[in-house]
Amino acid sequence: LAMGSYAENNLIKDEHIVFETKYHWKIFFTLRGIFTLFIVPALLRWSDEFVITNKRIICKTGIISRKTLEMNLNKIETVNVDQSIFARLFGYGTITVIGTGGTRESFPDIANAVEFRKRFQEVSS
Repeated sequence: LAMGSYAENNLIKDEHIVFETKYHWKIFFTLRGIFTLFIVPALLRWSDEFVITNKRIICKTGIISRKTLEMNLNKIETVNVDQSIFARLFGYGTITVIGTGGTRESFPDIANAVEFRKRFQEVSS
């Protein structure tokens, strides 16, 4: 798995990465992408991580200020995927991680969102 990543650097004992994805290429074709000459989307794809390990989900966003969601698999009720028809055709979606106790975090424009949910279901069952 490619990225010299936050997730790799923060694995705990006996933990390994099962699945890793990033933002879909569609983020380049937004006003922000065009006005920043595609620099901002390139930085986001390079820096932000959405990882499933055999023990938890790790979602890290941000370059200068960092936001991380790290939740043990046994504390997650479900991972939802929302997709428009366009999103289904091009293989991306919004991932929403819902934890026990009502924690709810959404991450839009994630590549392979359905595969992310499937891998979560496989490791958490």
